[in-house]
Amino acid sequence: MKIRRAALAAVAATVLSVASAHAQHPFEQVAQTAPAVREITKIAGEVYRFRNNGYYSVFAVTPQGIIATDPIDADAAAWLKNEFKTRFNATAKYLIYSHDHRDHSAGGQVFADTATVIAHQRAKEVIVGQNRPTAVPQVTFSDRMTVELGGTVVELSFVGKNHSDNSIVMRFPKERILFAVDFVPVNTLPFRDFPDAYLDEWVESLKAVERMDFDILAPGHGELGKPEHVRLFRAYMEELRAEVTAMARAGKSVDDMKQAIQMKKYEGWTAYKEWLALNVEGMFRLVQATRRSN
Repeated sequence: MKIRRAALAAVAATVLSVASAHAQHPFEQVAQTAPAVREITKIAGEVYRFRNNGYYSVFAVTPQGIIATDPIDADAAAWLKNEFKTRFNATAKYLIYSHDHRDHSAGGQVFADTATVIAHQRAKEVIVGQNRPTAVPQVTFSDRMTVELGGTVVELSFVGKNHSDNSIVMRFPKERILFAVDFVPVNTLPFRDFPDAYLDEWVESLKAVERMDFDILAPGHGELGKPEHVRLFRAYMEELRAEVTAMARAGKSVDDMKQAIQMKKYEGWTAYKEWLALNVEGMFRLVQATRRSN
């Protein structure tokens, strides 16, 4: 087991979270009364996807143990931990959080008996400050960290603020997979009205991801994608910002914007009908907070 540090790091490893809402609304969990839909599929090499309803994480199986990511919730993590034992005769040696948000980070305590828990330093601050129902990260970093376990290398990178101020991406260079949660959806509109979002930094973080070397994009929700999907999503963000900004400068109200802004070229994307008006609302809030007055 070998670890190389960068920036303020001290130890690490990685896993990928992938997602697909399938028949579900994106980001929604199945109702509490319904049985959870869970499955494991291989992405490439020994990197796998774990599905829990509309959420996914990824994990890598190595001769020295497993690198796991986002536990999602305690029940999902307990199911996955049992699968590690029965399918792979292995335990998690590392658990990496993509960011602090509860719907991805909850349940980490399930793996804490065998795994070193890793996250961005600001994710730890929020997890502790907000008393998230998960294991507190033992190792944090600010910029980059590279970890090797049993011949599998994972590179962790903070590319800037976006959907949160502590989201990281995880790259498996051998398998050419990039795991990015929530801030780079594939053919899906951004979540509702951009809660906990940083507009200008988000666009810049997408540009940083575009410069990375990978073939498979594994987002936190939705289908697997390719590098091109990062550019497409950035285009959506920039076009929506431009339209909202122009109408704001013209003195239009939010209701005017929701009626006028159609973004028709994206109407085939998941959640277009449900979330476009919310996207306009949220973008107006963010634009008003950052733009110069006339």
